[in-house]
Amino acid sequence: MDQRMLKQLQQMQSKMEKAQQDLANETVTATAGGGAVTIEMNGHHEVKAVTLDPDAVSPDDVEMLQDMLLAAFNEALNKAQNLASEKMGAITGGLNIPGIF
Repeated sequence: MDQRMLKQLQQMQSKMEKAQQDLANETVTATAGGGAVTIEMNGHHEVKAVTLDPDAVSPDDVEMLQDMLLAAFNEALNKAQNLASEKMGAITGGLNIPGIF
């Protein structure tokens, strides 16, 4: 491997580390049930907030609330994964590097 290629790899690694740090500060938001449930998640797939409309909390229909939570969480996870893929893909030029996304 020549010096130029080694330098390019080091620059890519540095950019990837910065992008990983940035993902911790970026959030995605997903809702379900017409806004009855809101999930906020960062780019590292950590749930930062869960908001429930009080009208969505009914002891007579816990199953509906569970379904809305599940839908909102899955949507937030999908958005966070897309965000990470977008950020990292811009750096790697679309290369599929195991463990990156």
